[in-house]
Amino acid sequence: MTPTDPLNLQQELEQRVRAKIGNRLRNLQIQFSPEGVTINGQAPTFYVKQLVQHSVWEIMPEVRLHNAIVVA
Repeated sequence: MTPTDPLNLQQELEQRVRAKIGNRLRNLQIQFSPEGVTINGQAPTFYVKQLVQHSVWEIMPEVRLHNAIVVA
């Protein structure tokens, strides 16, 4: 995988998140922009929201991350 292949990177991030948190997050969306990465979805707790964030940082530790997951 190369940094120029955002589709593969997006798929890897989504797989990593799902492997770590299972089905505790609904409507996961990961979006790339020049400003960084935005993650969206709906989580049952702030803990799950944080787990998602750290899952992304495991793959992309230097990325500017906007966590837009809603806790409901």
